[in-house]
Amino acid sequence: MPDLLLELRSEEIPARMQRRAADDLRKLVTDALVERGFLYEGAKAFATPRRLALHVAGLPARGQDLREERKGPRVGAPDAAIQGFLKGAGLASLDEATVVTDPKKGAFYVAVIERPGRATLDVLAEILPQIIRSFPWPKSMRWGTASAQPGALRWVRPLQSIVATFGPETETPDVVPFAVDGIAAGTTTYGHRFLAPEAIEVRRFDDYVRALERARVVLDVERRKDIILHDARDLAFARGLELVEDEGLLEEVAGLVEWPVVLMGSFEEAFLDIPAEAIRATIRANQKCFVLRAPGTERLAPAFVLVSNLIASDGGLAITAGNERVVRARLSDAKFFWETDKATRLEERLPKLDSIVFHEKLGTQGARVERIAALARELAPLVGADADLAERAARLAKADLVTEMVGEFPELQGLMGRTYAALQGEDASVAAAIEDHYKPAGPSDRVPTDRVAVAVALADKLDTLVGFWSIDEKPTGSKDPFALRRAALGVIRLILENGIKLSLLRDGYQAASDGLGNYGTPAFEAGDASAERDTDAEAQNLLAFFADRLKVYLRDQGARHDLIDAVFALPGQDDLLMVVRRVEALGAFLETDDGRNLLAGYKRAANILRIEEKKDGRAYDDAPDAALAARGEPEEQALAEALAAARETASAAVAAEDFAGAMRALSTLRAPVDAFFERVTVNAEDPALRANRLALLNALRAATRAVADFSRIEG
Repeated sequence: MPDLLLELRSEEIPARMQRRAADDLRKLVTDALVERGFLYEGAKAFATPRRLALHVAGLPARGQDLREERKGPRVGAPDAAIQGFLKGAGLASLDEATVVTDPKKGAFYVAVIERPGRATLDVLAEILPQIIRSFPWPKSMRWGTASAQPGALRWVRPLQSIVATFGPETETPDVVPFAVDGIAAGTTTYGHRFLAPEAIEVRRFDDYVRALERARVVLDVERRKDIILHDARDLAFARGLELVEDEGLLEEVAGLVEWPVVLMGSFEEAFLDIPAEAIRATIRANQKCFVLRAPGTERLAPAFVLVSNLIASDGGLAITAGNERVVRARLSDAKFFWETDKATRLEERLPKLDSIVFHEKLGTQGARVERIAALARELAPLVGADADLAERAARLAKADLVTEMVGEFPELQGLMGRTYAALQGEDASVAAAIEDHYKPAGPSDRVPTDRVAVAVALADKLDTLVGFWSIDEKPTGSKDPFALRRAALGVIRLILENGIKLSLLRDGYQAASDGLGNYGTPAFEAGDASAERDTDAEAQNLLAFFADRLKVYLRDQGARHDLIDAVFALPGQDDLLMVVRRVEALGAFLETDDGRNLLAGYKRAANILRIEEKKDGRAYDDAPDAALAARGEPEEQALAEALAAARETASAAVAAEDFAGAMRALSTLRAPVDAFFERVTVNAEDPALRANRLALLNALRAATRAVADFSRIEG
C-alpha cells in the first residue's frame, strides 16, 4: 500500500506550539482523506524546531468507484421538478433515467450515478494546499514581497520548503503536484542548520528519517527527550550528583534542539544561601537549564545541566562558559533580591498593595486583601480552622507580590511569601497558607489539607468568583480571561477532598457579596450600582456555574451527569458535599434491580400523568383519598400505604444526611408499584376512582423528589 510523506520546513517554530501543531497536521490531513472515502492504516506526525512532518501509511492508490441510485419525482410530475432532478443527478435528459414502478407509490424516475474513484495523488494535491493555507497556528505571520498581496500565505515563521511524496515501498514515489505561494512541493529538504547545511534528497518516510539522522536531526520529540534525560542523568551520576527532573522543562528544551548535546556547568557555592526554588526558577526561566542536587537529599548542588544544539569543536567549553556567566549574573541578582527582601517584614509591605489595581471595577489588591481576610475569618469555623490564624494568613497572603524576588520571578508567588513568613516567625499554619492559598491551580495540582490554608484558599477563590459575577464578567464559550472555571474547580476540590459542609449561597456567595460593598470596591461605591444588581439571579447563575463545573469534575471520575442534574434540580442544593453524597447514593441505588424497576415505574407514571393532565387541563396534585383507594383494587390501597411510609422515611433520612437510607426507603416501593401497574387500570370508568389513581401516581412522583428529580435521569 502506498504511503504519504509530508514535510513543512520553516524558520524556528516556538517550542510551546510544536506538539499541538503536529497533532493538528495529522488530524487535518487524515480527516480530509477519510471525508473523501480514503481510509489508511496508520498516521504519525512529528515536529522539530524547524519542521513539521507527517507519515500516513497504507493509503489506497485510488479511491473506490461509487454507484448511487438517486430517487426522482413521479412520472408525470411538473416540469420544474423534472428539471431539478436532472440537474441534481447530472443527467442530460430523462432518457438517461430509469423508471421504477412501486405498487403503492406508482411509477417514478431513478438516476443511476456512477463515479470512478479518483487517484489519491490528485486528491492529495487538492487537500494539502488548503490545509497549509488554513493551518490553525495560535500566532502566524506573512513575509517577503508576497505578503502585500491579498490572501498571502500565513505561517508561524517563514515557510522555506515542502516535501510531499506518495507511492508504494517497491517503487519510486511520485511528488504530490502542488505549490503554495510559489513554494513547490518536491523531494529536497535540509538537515541541521549548522552541522549539516547541505541539501538532502528524500523519497519515502524510512529514507527521510535515516537521511535526517545522518544530517544531525532527531525527528521524534520523544526520542530527543529520552536522549536529553538519559544523558543528563548519566552526566550527573558521573559527578556524584542527581538530576532534579522537570517534565515541563524537558518538553520545552526538546523543542529547542534538533540534535541534543548535554553539558554541565557550575556556579559558586555561596549562591546556595538563596532558597532552592529561587535558584531553580532563575536557572530554569532564563537559561532553560536543569538543576542538580546531592543524592538522596533536597539540597541543591552548585551545578546545572544545559542542552546545546551543537557539537562544538572544543567539547562545549565555550558554550558552558557562556551559560555559566549568565547564570552567575542572574544568581547575583537573585541573591541581592533575597537579602533586600529579608530586611522588611511582610506586614510592612501591605500599604504598597493599595497602589496596585486588581480590576478597575473591583478595586485594589489592598482592598481585596481586606475582603479575603474578612471572608477567611467567617469561613474558618466552618472548615475547622482557627479564625485568628486564618485572618492573619489572608492578610499576609498577597504581601510577597511586592517583594523584589516575586517581581523578578512571578512564578515564585506564594512560595516566597511562605519563606519570608517562616523567617519572621509566623505560625507554621499561617506560613503554609500563604503558599497554599493559590492551590489547587489545576486538575492535577494538590489540594491543601491544613485547615487555615483551606479557609484562605476558599476565601480567595470565592471573592474572585463573586466579584467577577457582580460586574458581569463571566466566562463565555472558550474564553475565560480571569480563570474563573479554574477558580470554581478549586472551590469544588477544596470542599469535596476535605469533606467540608458549606452552603455556597449563604456562606460563600452572600458573605463574599457583602464584602464587596464594604472594602473599597469602585463598582459598589458609585451611587446606586449596588441597587442595580439582581443578587438573587446572580447567586443562582453562579450556583448553576458551579453545577456545570461539578459535572466536569465528577464525569472525569466516572459519575453520570444526569444524576447531578437530578439532584441539583431540587431546591436548596448548594452544599456540594451533600450533593455528591446524594449522587453517589442515587447511582448505587440505580445499579440495583429495585432502582432500575422503580425508575421504569416512575417514568411510566410520569408519562401517564403528563398525557392525562394535558388532556384534562388540570394537575392531579391533591393527596390521594385513602377511602377511595380502599374502595378500589387491593394493589392501589397497598401502593397508597407504601407511598405514605416511604415518603416519610425517605424525607427523614435525607434530613439526617443518610442518603443510602433514603434510597432503601424508596426501594420498598418497587413491589407495590409493579403490582399496581400490573393489575390496576388507571383510567377507570368511575371519574372519582380515576382521579384518585392519578393522584396516586403524582404521589409516587412526589415521593421520589425527596431524593432527586427522577425526570432528569436518563434510561
